[in-house]
Amino acid sequence: MSRGLPYNVKQCLEKSRDSALLAIETYNKPAIKFRSGGYIVLMVISWTSLFHAIFFRNKIKPFYRVKDSNRFDKKDDDFCYWELKECIKQYFKTDTENPIRKNLEFFIPLRNKIEHKSLPEIDPDLFAECQALLLNYDKILEMEFGLDFCIRESLSFSLQLFPSSSNLAEAIKSNPDAKKVKDFINKYRSSLTTDILESGQYSFKAFLLQVANHKSADALPIQFVKYDELTDDEKRNVNRIAALVKVKERPVSGKDLLMPGKVVEIVQLGLGNPKINKNGKTKNKFNPDTHTRCWKKYSVRPNNGDANPSNTDTKYCIYDEPSGQYRYTKVWTSFLIEKMQIDDEYNALYN
Repeated sequence: MSRGLPYNVKQCLEKSRDSALLAIETYNKPAIKFRSGGYIVLMVISWTSLFHAIFFRNKIKPFYRVKDSNRFDKKDDDFCYWELKECIKQYFKTDTENPIRKNLEFFIPLRNKIEHKSLPEIDPDLFAECQALLLNYDKILEMEFGLDFCIRESLSFSLQLFPSSSNLAEAIKSNPDAKKVKDFINKYRSSLTTDILESGQYSFKAFLLQVANHKSADALPIQFVKYDELTDDEKRNVNRIAALVKVKERPVSGKDLLMPGKVVEIVQLGLGNPKINKNGKTKNKFNPDTHTRCWKKYSVRPNNGDANPSNTDTKYCIYDEPSGQYRYTKVWTSFLIEKMQIDDEYNALYN
């Protein structure tokens, strides 16, 4: 299957596929309590190795360089490889709103938060993103190396009991770690656009309905059908079923728009909550002052007191006339997270 591939590409692919299969095996074992934690850690390894294989095949060495030098950095006589965050940046480039990218970026800080904790209560709340993480992996594997490398034929639909979020609700009341992780999950999801949240590549949601036994003995008991491939009548039926369990939404003014304080909170979290030392005091790297400098630098909105306050870049900012306040889009937070990771962009705000 891997004949003709360079040795380093072959090694990375084997490690990637083995890690993914181990992740699935860990997740599907009934007696395992560290289910999501083990799965996420192994899938991060799997994705990182997959990206390394792609870079090596494309004659790109996924190593960090010594600053202001053409030499590759080393530690303990080994190259310093790009971690998953850098791999994502190099692979997707400027495609910051790609739902596969957003799904991956969700798991990097989450992996760091749960790696040393056991929180089985959060498993049901993470299922949609965990499932998408696996489906996206096989999709990229097929796209980059062909169908023969996919792992889908090695898997079957695992036997399931009905998941419940009641344990999570109880855990949040008594377990500070569970509450912190749940708060992070909520904040990350709230930072995404509606298009990303509704994408099956960010989170995979499905209705599993029990039906009478099919007339054909050869029919598959479980079969995934893509929504886009349904007929109009089939889509109407699916939407009708979804409406039976969907909470009725009422119109809300300013939905999906963020106040400045929320923008600051989301961006600081998206950057990994970095700190800086200024005038002998430790403070968040991205703070209200940084945000003000950003909207001025990127000409997102006019200054306070401007004769035309509605003259904003509506992709990033909307002026709310009744309240006289500026509100920001989730695209703005994604833009800032991308820009503020670049040292020159951040430093230019204060030069």
